[in-house]
Amino acid sequence: MSPQLLIDISALLASFLFIYGLKRMSSPVTARSGIVVAGVGMLVAVLAAFLYYFGVSEAAKPHLTTNTILAAIALGVGVGWAWWSGKKVAMTSMPQMVALYNGMGGGAAAAIGAVELLKTSGHHGALPLVVTIIGSLIGAISLSGSLIAWAKLDGRINGTWRVKGQQLINGTVFLATLVLGLYIALVAEGHAHPAVTGAFFALALIFGVLMTMPIGGADMPVVISLYNAFTGLAVGFEGYVLQNPALMIAGMVVGSAGTLLTLLMAKAMNRSVANVIFSNFGPAGDEVQGEIKGSQKPAEAGDAAINMRYASKVIIAPGYGLAVAQAQHKLFEFVKLLTDAGVEVKFAIHPVAGRMPGHMNVLLAEAGVPYDMIFDMEDVNGEFKEADVAIVIGANDTVNPAARTNKSSPIYGMPILNVDQAKQVYVVKRGQGKGYSGVENELFFADNTNLVYGDAQKVMVQMIQAVKSLDGGGH
Repeated sequence: MSPQLLIDISALLASFLFIYGLKRMSSPVTARSGIVVAGVGMLVAVLAAFLYYFGVSEAAKPHLTTNTILAAIALGVGVGWAWWSGKKVAMTSMPQMVALYNGMGGGAAAAIGAVELLKTSGHHGALPLVVTIIGSLIGAISLSGSLIAWAKLDGRINGTWRVKGQQLINGTVFLATLVLGLYIALVAEGHAHPAVTGAFFALALIFGVLMTMPIGGADMPVVISLYNAFTGLAVGFEGYVLQNPALMIAGMVVGSAGTLLTLLMAKAMNRSVANVIFSNFGPAGDEVQGEIKGSQKPAEAGDAAINMRYASKVIIAPGYGLAVAQAQHKLFEFVKLLTDAGVEVKFAIHPVAGRMPGHMNVLLAEAGVPYDMIFDMEDVNGEFKEADVAIVIGANDTVNPAARTNKSSPIYGMPILNVDQAKQVYVVKRGQGKGYSGVENELFFADNTNLVYGDAQKVMVQMIQAVKSLDGGGH
């Protein structure tokens, strides 16, 4: 069997594994195995790339030997770093890691494009050159934009950066980048001066920064999903340039899935993707929200726990604060005490809860929460009015009634969990701070709401102790 035939078979197998793995990722029950399947597909694709060495002429082998050694070293460094960081990263830092991986994928696609554009020999066709430019542009934007998203999520960049004429500046930089790209592809026919090619990539990277810096923290889940789609598209385009079926299929699958997820998340916030990218939503410090009536009423953790122990139905709305406190295991321990006492308990998940898509689902799955207790917003929102108690743990903007009623609020129109419709609401939070979007939460001042102040994990321990003491030590 020739090396090329083996490569072709491997590409077909890898493509199947990518698609099948992604299909399994669509359900929380099979998501873990889907990741493993897709990972095996990637392993097949990577190993198949080394077979090219055996399919070239003897004259070309010395040059290819150097490249193969460099590729093996890069692969070893990448695998080692990914294994170490993947084992070490905390659940709260998972969004940052996803942003970094998005950026690395985009950067890899841009690097492939740069190599193709900087080749000094051979004739380049117009279509492959245009595709290379598009892939390079998207990949470079994804790289720098994802790095800014990572820095924002990791607290290394605080707030947003907005200047007068921001859209004009961004538009000018993008137009200049596009003009350079078209010049390289259609006028210079792929033989532009390296300085011109360098300027093209530099402007593309700058545009990624300019595009991401003005976007507020509350929009970061949508931004991460968008850059994931960008990376997939860039990889798909560069796969076409290299005539690599596995790259083309994997890139298009990731690109289409990421695009669909981005649209769904934007819809969940009742906004368009363009509004997310080009508007000034987020903590800029100049929003006018209006005066909130009422007062924040504190409650003891034990009293809240006893109230839930005697409730018929409890709905839990988790948020990023739950991940920060690493309280998911104690929360589920408390939930098991409630269910053992005959209380119906459900988890309500907002589409943009946490810092990335599916963040809360992964967090709860890590704690062992059964999938049949976890419900998406549209499936559980109508049940809050039937709940005796709703408890909010670490969530803020996704439960703010101002999104429904206050037209002056920056989050007006965003669908929220109907937590305020429960008979009694308890909010577990560390202090009186605002949410990630910088917007004051009207729920905290409602007549049926009490706030349990403290670290979520410590609060859950107190609640567990209160229920156990009530039930005679838990027996």
